[in-house]
Amino acid sequence: MNKYKILFLDIDGTVLRPDDTIEKSTKQAIAEVKNKGIEVFLATGRPLHEISHIAEELNIDSYIGYNGAYAIYKGKDIFKSPMNEQTVNTYIDIAKNNGHELVLYTHEKNYFSNLESPIVQEFLQAFHLQYNEQFTPEVTPHILGITLIQLSKHDPKLYEKADRTIHLSQVNVDGLRHCYDVIQDRVNKGVAVQSILDHLHIPVKAAIAFGDGMNDKEMLSLVGEGFAMGNGHPELFQYAKHKTTKVTESGIYNGLKTLGLVE
Repeated sequence: MNKYKILFLDIDGTVLRPDDTIEKSTKQAIAEVKNKGIEVFLATGRPLHEISHIAEELNIDSYIGYNGAYAIYKGKDIFKSPMNEQTVNTYIDIAKNNGHELVLYTHEKNYFSNLESPIVQEFLQAFHLQYNEQFTPEVTPHILGITLIQLSKHDPKLYEKADRTIHLSQVNVDGLRHCYDVIQDRVNKGVAVQSILDHLHIPVKAAIAFGDGMNDKEMLSLVGEGFAMGNGHPELFQYAKHKTTKVTESGIYNGLKTLGLVE
């Protein structure tokens, strides 16, 4: 009997290659573990309304989105945790005062501080975001996640100092090193994974996860078998039990093969 029951997969840099395609070996590996009865979740910083095409391609219908703020299991909401309104307003002010841009995510749309900004246009193209609007204060109570854009090396401290329950995680995508996801200490991928494990009555040791960015550290350090991709952020490897090959070198397939889950 298979001792592993559930698999969590980050998307960008883990499932998706830099050219936004998915390796044949990745699709094969996911299909094989699903055939073994293992539950598979996509666990991403992306808004869930922007990943339906990826989920469909992989035949996956369970997700963690917004870096852990929203989780769905086979079409049913498990939990949803909007960000603190005061924090959202404070971050908008800091961004405005320091020449930064930001995107704020609800469960339906992506709201940008300035859709005309060239740096925002680069971000839109990199992630192929479709449901975009200019931010208005009316959506503040519904914000599930934030990505900050055009930050310099020392700028994250401005935001972390304003709210000690939050830290910033650099986006691990080539060309977007100036972007940072806002991660809540009480709401992150690790917290979301634990909630799902509790909901499905699955022990931590029966869970597997793959990731490449610092927003994956809580998830990888929690599960029984955490895999950092070979292309992962250099600081991520200390949080993972295993290091696999790059996303362009069958990283997910090779990792699952070491566990005896794929041929």
